[in-house]
Amino acid sequence: MKNILPRLTLLAAASFLLTACPSEKPAETASQPSATEAPPAKAPAFNADSAYAYTAKQVAFGPRVPNKPAHVACGNYLVAKLKSFGLKVYEQPFKAMTFDGTQINGRNIIAQYQPQAARRIALFAHWDTRPYADEEKDPAKRKLPIDGASDGASAVAVALEIARTLSLQPEKLAPNVGVDVILVDAEDWGFDAGTQAGQKNLLQGQGDGWCLGSQYWAKNKVPAGYKAEYGILFDMVGAKDGHFTREGTSRQNALSVVNKIWNTATQLGYSDYFLFKDTDPITDDHVYTNQAGIPTVDIYDHPAFGTEYFPPYHHTTADNMSIIDRKTMKAVGQTTLQVLYNE
Repeated sequence: MKNILPRLTLLAAASFLLTACPSEKPAETASQPSATEAPPAKAPAFNADSAYAYTAKQVAFGPRVPNKPAHVACGNYLVAKLKSFGLKVYEQPFKAMTFDGTQINGRNIIAQYQPQAARRIALFAHWDTRPYADEEKDPAKRKLPIDGASDGASAVAVALEIARTLSLQPEKLAPNVGVDVILVDAEDWGFDAGTQAGQKNLLQGQGDGWCLGSQYWAKNKVPAGYKAEYGILFDMVGAKDGHFTREGTSRQNALSVVNKIWNTATQLGYSDYFLFKDTDPITDDHVYTNQAGIPTVDIYDHPAFGTEYFPPYHHTTADNMSIIDRKTMKAVGQTTLQVLYNE
């Protein structure tokens, strides 16, 4: 999904970013509800088996690389699945050029639950996959596309399962907010200076070659004039022993939402996944949704220890169904549902 060093706040000093380690200072401890507060509404159960099946279904199409048949087929499946939940679905086609000059046909997919609700929360995920496993140690594998089981498919699957769960609730048990699932395309075809130094970046000086779908959506929001109180970006949320830290751009733009999510996770018993550890900013789709006026938090798999920004499977052929764990998706999905029901 994301590229490691080049996607760290690229407009900052590049030489520093290539050598510096993330700041990982402790964050404040989880807050506890006071004795006078009413207990939050109980959220429905998140079905991790269903989320796992949605992940496997996407992977079964093959790598979801823009312009490829698997990409088109998977996009059609996602649209049909969201419509089957009774949601209002929009498709936003767009064209873009990647860093290597490839002209791609992208498609953002937007689905609304309770579209009449004035208060809205956005759930973002990217549904494409990287066209090459450029972080493979074996040079023979670096030109292979990746399955993107965690990096993309698991995030979409969590969003799908949340949408399905909400769609089954009777009106009296619905949350007090509308929820929008926004699946962005063409996130993962960016230039990585660490692994692709021999290639020319045709977009250098012209903006970010990553997150092309979210950049397009942020400038051309669908529905028109769209507003949300906040957003949650899922990215790499399905791997065994996943860990989620409090990423810098999320804290800067949506600290209160970060606190909501991490405190809720702790109260639900998921503190082994949601770590109270502050880490440096990365460039991901939330950069552009924040710029569009939606305070957005990025939930992505960050190693619990060491200086790496992304887990070992990142942008390798190891990102396949063998690493997917229902427990990790349960932690993310149940926490998010409870956050929605706390509103």
